[in-house]
Amino acid sequence: MTEQSTSGDVKISCRNVWQLFGKDAVSFLRQHEFNPSSAQIAQAGLIGACRDVSFDVHEGEILIIMGLSGSGKSTMLRCITQLLEPTAGEVLFDNIDLTKVSKVELSEIRRHKMGMVFQHFGLLPHRNVLENIAFPLEVQGLDKNARIKKALELVEIVGLSGRESYFPRELSGGQQQRVGIARSLAVEPDIWFLDEPFSALDPLIRAEMQDEFMRLQTQLHKSIVFVTHDFEEAVRLGDRIAIMKDGMLVQIGTPEELVTSPADSYVEAFVKNAPKDKLVSIGKIMIPGAGGDSQDEPVDSRAVLADVADRILLSQKDLSVADEAGNIVGRVTRERLVDVLFGD
Repeated sequence: MTEQSTSGDVKISCRNVWQLFGKDAVSFLRQHEFNPSSAQIAQAGLIGACRDVSFDVHEGEILIIMGLSGSGKSTMLRCITQLLEPTAGEVLFDNIDLTKVSKVELSEIRRHKMGMVFQHFGLLPHRNVLENIAFPLEVQGLDKNARIKKALELVEIVGLSGRESYFPRELSGGQQQRVGIARSLAVEPDIWFLDEPFSALDPLIRAEMQDEFMRLQTQLHKSIVFVTHDFEEAVRLGDRIAIMKDGMLVQIGTPEELVTSPADSYVEAFVKNAPKDKLVSIGKIMIPGAGGDSQDEPVDSRAVLADVADRILLSQKDLSVADEAGNIVGRVTRERLVDVLFGD
């Protein structure tokens, strides 16, 4: 499945990315004109970790890549960052194809423009909080005073003031993850990659870290690729969600689009228990055209169902729906609301 650019500047563009594990994978793809079937891949003894995946990541966007274990989501992230060299395809970062740059150029891009956070914190046990955060700047060759100053700023940003001299073993799991996040931000990356960063945390700490993540994004406005297997987490954090299965991109869209128009039964299973009242807007369920009772104040088409459900349910008449400019664009009924929230 191919996803085209929709809005804003494109930061990362993945085009027809393949990652096949096994012998002579490149020759195999060429032999099958880069369009082999699942049966042909299996018959050749290959594993199709990523199969012809294309999508864009926009400036300031949080794109969630999700799927079940083995779906290819983490492999795709590693292909984007070139921790794995794709078997075929292009990965454009600011219009530079990362699959074609030299190792030296790639290393410089990673050091100065990419931040990465993984499930396992990977902190240096013999270094304290401040030293762990400052480590990427040390690798860059920044002088000690400058890197300590920057690390102190990040300690405050991630809420670890007072723990600068603590060692990793003296921190909780959530605190260790905050150190990992701060370290990944030390180089002021253009794009931020996170691979299931909260999955090892207890539920309460995980929720706190999700709140912290969103607070940071409000402050920093990063372009982010975030991998998770948890749909609730994806809905809470993502501007758009890309769902993968068996190495293929099944569907990509906003949480609302996935809930209201799932591509297949696989996506339906993911969104089955999604909080529709908090995701679906009035504009999605309205009946386009003429409005309802003109004496009542119209409902904002951008409002989610939870915000106006009581008003709709208590009304004896259809309510008009207005767009952002205040123009009447349709009407909404009690029956329509009930059907969306409680029907199939």
